[in-house]
Amino acid sequence: MLNDITAACWFTYLLLFLTEIGLSPRDAAIVMLAGQIADGFATVFAGELIDRFGHFKIWHGAGSILVAISFSSVFGGCLPCKILASCSSLIETVSYSTSAAIFNVGWAATQVSHMSMVNCISLNSSSRVVMTSCRNAFTMVANLSLYAVALVVFSSKLTLGPVFTFASNVQYRWIAYTSIFIGCCFVGIFHLGTKEPRLKICIHGTSNARISWAYWFKKVLYYQVGLVYMLTRLVQNVSQAYLAFYVMDDLQMAKSAKALEMSWTGQRLKAYYSAGGILWVFCGASILFLPRNMSAFMYVISVLIGIANALMTVTGVSMQSILVGSDLKGCAFVYGSLSFLDKVSCGLAVFALQSFQSTTPKTQETLSTGYISVTRYGLGLLPAACSLAGVAITYTMKLRTPDSKSLMEPLLE
Repeated sequence: MLNDITAACWFTYLLLFLTEIGLSPRDAAIVMLAGQIADGFATVFAGELIDRFGHFKIWHGAGSILVAISFSSVFGGCLPCKILASCSSLIETVSYSTSAAIFNVGWAATQVSHMSMVNCISLNSSSRVVMTSCRNAFTMVANLSLYAVALVVFSSKLTLGPVFTFASNVQYRWIAYTSIFIGCCFVGIFHLGTKEPRLKICIHGTSNARISWAYWFKKVLYYQVGLVYMLTRLVQNVSQAYLAFYVMDDLQMAKSAKALEMSWTGQRLKAYYSAGGILWVFCGASILFLPRNMSAFMYVISVLIGIANALMTVTGVSMQSILVGSDLKGCAFVYGSLSFLDKVSCGLAVFALQSFQSTTPKTQETLSTGYISVTRYGLGLLPAACSLAGVAITYTMKLRTPDSKSLMEPLLE
């Protein structure tokens, strides 16, 4: 919950916050790129260290502490600017980039350890999909919690002092601080109520020795799953980053608007992923050509985007579980290395889009009605294209699920 709610805040409001305090779109993108690159490398190292030394809960707890402390500084203002008595864009960019990098290192340690636990709880493919679905359900709870908090903050007219009100950039800080508080409550529940997973049996008589990186690099499925996961996260993160810009700048909507068990086989995973990808293609086309006088229709599109993201995310992560199979001693590296692709690609995509985002909303009003903004392309065209590519790659994958019968003996102590 802490990772999910801060990630939702990161992708939804960071660019808005940074541009509102005076950073250029390009500098704001540099801050996000710095965080994404730090996250990408940290996931690989975290995965390797977790495979070597284990102790999922220690990694999760340490990462959560780092997330809570550093995320408050991302939205808390520029401390070096106050110390140096200077508000130059260079100092602000470096300061926020440093905070963003530290935040993402903690986020990576928490994420990789938590995702790796799924495969150590059960070898059953259907059980893993169910656990991934439950995990994704709480991701949706985190997103809804964030947007509920944002709706209250953006709709409030309370005055916080002679200088700031809820109509200023302080509102983003209150959203961030509240998100951290909510997430930390769930971290406490998790650590008090969950036992450290420890392997109880030697799977199929194989050795418990750590699996080398080369083992995964020789698998074609590793690259296929990696591309599908990267494209899925691109769809989810880019759409989340530009949805707020789109409803405010392009559609000129109000600020508050931004705010049964079955047996799972490889074929069924591919079918559900394809359904989500095709649904996103239709959503992208609608966003690309939606006129301002029909902006209310965006609420319907948002619901469909949520459904598409849920289908693609659950099935995409479940494909990673099929890739891991019973090779539990290398599962953290798989999640870490594939997350590296996800983080770096998302950072580069947002940086590229923001580099072209030089037109302000006021300027856009004077342009011809045929003008299509970078925001509209970023939200409509890029996720739809990634979805289509993900569906095509999924079609070529050979997902062999192991025996789906329930395990008679629990895997964990």
